[in-house]
Amino acid sequence: MDEIELISREINGALEQYFDFPRKGVLYEDFLPVFRSSRLCKGMARAFAKHIEQRGLKVDYVVGLEAKGFLIGLAIALEIGAGFVPVRKQGKLPGKLASAPYKKEYGSDIFEIQIDCMPKGSNVVVVDDVLATGGSAGAAGKVVEACGVNIVEFQFVMEIVELGGAKVLGSPTFSLLKR
Repeated sequence: MDEIELISREINGALEQYFDFPRKGVLYEDFLPVFRSSRLCKGMARAFAKHIEQRGLKVDYVVGLEAKGFLIGLAIALEIGAGFVPVRKQGKLPGKLASAPYKKEYGSDIFEIQIDCMPKGSNVVVVDDVLATGGSAGAAGKVVEACGVNIVEFQFVMEIVELGGAKVLGSPTFSLLKR
């Protein structure tokens, strides 16, 4: 068993599930227990870094989606020696912004990014906790591309394969766990 598969199994074992949250019919996978363990957090960042190394990806910036993507993305950025950039929900960033609306299984919102936060032509990975329908990741991809950078990969801790989110993103994806 390789390092990525080993940490993936440990993360899977740490997740907690809540039925009918945040609304009836939704199975919520809670990642907070992973963040409570420094060993699992470090292992998760190492697993993503190992994947980046194995694929030979050149990454200048890790872009994390609000909110869990901030925690995951910053850990990965520190592990690989890249910069970190947040994609925020509307109204939380100053300056010139790019924005894109998105819908998820249980709501809608708008993502924003500071348009001048990365040099044009930079290579980035976009990171979040879960890939479901691809709505939030797709919107994040739109605002990131508005900065004039290259998305080399979307990365997730977990992908819910049956919802087909990877098909709508337009860039390669990687997930530690697939359901």
